[in-house]
Amino acid sequence: MKNVLAIAKRELRSSFNSPVAYAVILGFLLFTGVYLYFIRGFYAVGQADLRVYFSIMPIVLCFLVPALTMRSWAEERRLGTYELLLTLPFSERQLVLGKFLSSFALAALALLLTLPVPIAASMLGSFDAGMLATQYLGVLLEMAAAVAIGEWISSLAKNQVSAFIGAVLALLVLVLVDRVASFLGSGGLVASFLNWLSLSFHYDSFSRGVVDSRDLAYYLSAAVLFLYLSAWGLTRRKWS
Repeated sequence: MKNVLAIAKRELRSSFNSPVAYAVILGFLLFTGVYLYFIRGFYAVGQADLRVYFSIMPIVLCFLVPALTMRSWAEERRLGTYELLLTLPFSERQLVLGKFLSSFALAALALLLTLPVPIAASMLGSFDAGMLATQYLGVLLEMAAAVAIGEWISSLAKNQVSAFIGAVLALLVLVLVDRVASFLGSGGLVASFLNWLSLSFHYDSFSRGVVDSRDLAYYLSAAVLFLYLSAWGLTRRKWS
C-alpha cells in the first residue's frame, strides 16, 4: 500500500503542477452551477430538491473523468517515461492502483467542491440528509467505475487526445445505452441486458435516495474489471 500511495502522490503533484486539473475542475463547477441555477431555474422552482442537479451527473462525468485520466498513461508515452516507469520497483498492479487513486482523488475533489450547492439551496427548506448522502455516494461509485475505464483507455491510447476522445465515447455509450433499452421495452432479454450494462441505469436508484446492493456490486465490479485489464495490459507489454 505504501508504494501505491507514493505513486498516487507523485501523480497528484504532477497534476497540480499543470493548469489542466484546475481548468477541468473549474469547468465542471461552472457547468453544473449554470445548469442548476440558470437552465433549470432552481430558485424559480422554489423547492429544496436537488434530484435535477444529480440527474445530470452521469453525462457530466463522461467529460470530467476523461479530462482527468487522459494524461495518466498517454502522457508517459509522450514524455518517453513509459518504459522507465515499468522498470521501477513497482508491480503493474501498484502502478495502476496509484494512478487510479490519483485520478479518483481529483474527481472526488471536484465533487466535494459542489457541497456549497446544497448548503446554499438549504435556504429554501431542509434537505433529507440521508437522500443527499446517497446521491453523493452514487456519484462517487459511478465516478470510480468511470475513472477505471478512463485509465484503461489511456493505457491503450498513443496520445492524450485519443485517450480523451476514446474515454468520452466509451462512457457516453455506457451511460446512454439504457435509452436504447427504453425503445425496446422493459420486458425483453436484450433490454434487460442493456439496462444492466448502463452506468446511468444503476445510478438512478441512488439519485432517488435508495441504496441497492446490486448497483453497489455493479460499480465495484466494473472498477475492478477495468483496473485488472489495465494491469494485464502493462504486464503483457512489459514481457512482449
